[in-house]
Amino acid sequence: MKMGFDKRKVNARAAKANRVIEEASNRFVRSYHNAIENIGLEGRKAKYDDINYEFIGGAQDRMRKRHYDKSLRLLWKAENITPFLDFKDCTPQERLLQQHAVSAMNDSEKTQIERISLTEYKKFLDSQYTPKEKQAIVSILSAIGHGEAYAWLVSAELLSHVKSTGARAALTMQVLEEAKHFVVLRELLRAFDTPIPRLSIWEYILLEKVYKAEGLEKFFGMNVLIEGIALSVFGVMASFPGLEILRNFHLDESRHTALPGNYLREFPLTYWQKHSPIRKLKRLSMVLPSIALIPYLEEDFAELGIDAFDFGGSVVRKVTTLAERNGFYLPISNEQLMLSLDRLFNGYCSMTRSDHQECSFTQSETTRDPEALKVEDQVFGNVSLV
Repeated sequence: MKMGFDKRKVNARAAKANRVIEEASNRFVRSYHNAIENIGLEGRKAKYDDINYEFIGGAQDRMRKRHYDKSLRLLWKAENITPFLDFKDCTPQERLLQQHAVSAMNDSEKTQIERISLTEYKKFLDSQYTPKEKQAIVSILSAIGHGEAYAWLVSAELLSHVKSTGARAALTMQVLEEAKHFVVLRELLRAFDTPIPRLSIWEYILLEKVYKAEGLEKFFGMNVLIEGIALSVFGVMASFPGLEILRNFHLDESRHTALPGNYLREFPLTYWQKHSPIRKLKRLSMVLPSIALIPYLEEDFAELGIDAFDFGGSVVRKVTTLAERNGFYLPISNEQLMLSLDRLFNGYCSMTRSDHQECSFTQSETTRDPEALKVEDQVFGNVSLV
């Protein structure tokens, strides 16, 4: 039985125009970067091949399986080995096993994990989604998948900019989790058996700006902006059949969005770092490409019964909330930005939708999964996650 999305109508001319503009912009920007690289200047910073969804050098899955996968299997927990130290890194299931280690366990005490094969999973996806719905899911999630590649690079680079043992430990774990997100999401998307698109030019510009940001400004670009978008995407799709694993991604992203706030409480930004006009403009320049991404993905969201502008408004509201909370101020206030975006979105929709009625897109909420909503209540309600 198919999922049965309540699909939305999309203006075909507007959708085609968005694709044409994106393709022309993509050719221009990438050609420009290639040209300046040939004369010794910095073009594209990331050594990442988004055409093939790989880093430069290829997948080398043999090395990944021998080292990365094995490292995760052999990852030891300090709470088990040294319970007298102040480490609480075991899951509830691991603690339960530890409590029963001195005695024989019966069948009812053992955790049973149901596993299905990849072939069965693909058949399940085919039973739940049409080919167009599968392509829409892959198109939206691949945008985050490519973003995870950049998150991996940026978090590794940011590690050298933070102070304290605790902060470095936290960033080290984020590097590990970004690596996990990239390789796991990549395999998940391949199971859909549908083409995985390259980075759109709007994502490309956004991610390159974040990667090239200086010092702690990477916190804004990555942990506030990119992770805020990812948090919202996973929140939308975690309730879809077969995508329940995205709840784990969503929970990781919630911790990543909380990291700047926790760090900056210990090592606050200076007044100048918060209010520098140049820094404010650079932050806004990171946000703007994400606005252009909304109409570009409208068709894919519509196929899944989601209004892309509701989603975009919700994301911008959450991102600006996190930015202001952490002192990453923009050239205009949040209220002015929300008002301007609502006017922009309503203007676009008035031209492309015959039945459009003016509304406040920035007050919408597109996260559907109940568990994800509880997590986001903690993130945006200023409640610490444990």
